[in-house]
Amino acid sequence: MIYKICKETEWAEAKSRGAFAGSVVDIADGFIHLSTAKQVEETARRHFGGQPDLVLVAFDPEVLGGALKWELSRGGDLFPHLYGQLPASAALSVLPLQVGVDGTHVFPSDIT
Repeated sequence: MIYKICKETEWAEAKSRGAFAGSVVDIADGFIHLSTAKQVEETARRHFGGQPDLVLVAFDPEVLGGALKWELSRGGDLFPHLYGQLPASAALSVLPLQVGVDGTHVFPSDIT
């Protein structure tokens, strides 16, 4: 499983359009930033710290085909980057990402 963290409003727009074209950062970088289950909590901490109104969207990497590339990034890890749009219909789950009392996001226990 791979994951995209985005604003609830961004995902709502993606559903109405049929695809997620990326956040401002994704568009600037030329690809959609995704994370594995092992990487997603650190991604949230570094890039979305304390931010409310986010969703965690899960995808099967096999469905994304050749547009998905695994590239070196933070700490030498391979991160999934999508060079194209994320089809909204490919989302396996969309869960609200709550902010805990300590300011960190609370993740479902079955992904970590």
